[in-house]
Amino acid sequence: MRLNVDRAIFVESLGAVGRAVSTRSIIPALSGIQLQAETGSLTLTATDGDISIRSKIPAEVESGGVIVVPGRLLADVARQLPAGDVSLVVGDGGLLALDCGSASFKLRLLAADDFPDVQPIEGATVTLPVGEFSETIEQVARSASRDETRPHLTGILLSIEEDKLRSVATDSYRLAVRTTKIAPPVTQKIEANVPARALQEATRIADGHDTIEITLAERQIAFSAGDTLLVSRLIDGQFPDFEQLLPDSYEHVLDIDVSELHDAVKRVSLLAQRNTPLKVALSEGELEVSAQTTDIGEGRETLPAPDFSGDPLEIGFNPDFLRDGLDSAHTERAKFKLISAFRPGLIVAGEDEEFMYLVMPIRLNT
Repeated sequence: MRLNVDRAIFVESLGAVGRAVSTRSIIPALSGIQLQAETGSLTLTATDGDISIRSKIPAEVESGGVIVVPGRLLADVARQLPAGDVSLVVGDGGLLALDCGSASFKLRLLAADDFPDVQPIEGATVTLPVGEFSETIEQVARSASRDETRPHLTGILLSIEEDKLRSVATDSYRLAVRTTKIAPPVTQKIEANVPARALQEATRIADGHDTIEITLAERQIAFSAGDTLLVSRLIDGQFPDFEQLLPDSYEHVLDIDVSELHDAVKRVSLLAQRNTPLKVALSEGELEVSAQTTDIGEGRETLPAPDFSGDPLEIGFNPDFLRDGLDSAHTERAKFKLISAFRPGLIVAGEDEEFMYLVMPIRLNT
């Protein structure tokens, strides 16, 4: 294999596919990036067994071939090369020679036969505008569970039908739902529990493009933007019926300044240490955020709450979860809906309630 490629394009492509390089596989080839050279192009591929990313870039190819190179090392070396064209030549002895300007490196290859074949999948396909897709994923992704013992909660329920795109994520302590209108409407229906990491990587490969193409097969889903393809497995197991988790009615509905409450929660949370809950206390026309940690100190901040009337209410929340919900609202104002100290609170943003964030309460120490 012998070819020349622009260093900047090469480094950008390595950065995209490198996020799929395995760091803990017992198969050495999965720690590498596959380079496939053919007339006019170089295709870079990486996979960790769960997600695979493939990127095609232009190259001047004198002779083609397929090799696998240690992924992290290749990316590190390429980033340090000077500007200009990079020469890649596979010589005798299983070594890849990289030359750029006065810099020269030789990297030992991995077993190419052990690298899995990554190809586009066939199935129902839709094309979405990148802006709407990325924002929909960003607003719910942090609510997905990171607990691998409950794999069905580590994903995002992605639903696309006609002119509606919806994403849902929950870790059982909070629930985020984002519904977005899309145009033009799609003709295929897609619904799948997709690993949150795969969707976050899909937003990265889509950055800078106008549209992203999504293809759903029986056990896989693929995302394609420009000359980059991401293929991911789907998550087994039933995603919770999230609509049953949303209360039908609320005792109190507050119109809040999102930034104002977010900043107050952020400040007072500094004193909510050692798993101490953040207390939200409501009284006539007033909302107080407070936290107290034994042997550390306490903090409190009062905000106006003209919508609140009736008996005082005190409710505890995980400070990080409440702040995440406010941070994800992406609006100046939102509704903060409450029932009692022992029922979840709901943050609702958007004229048509496009974003909903349900957060479970924490019992306060009395």
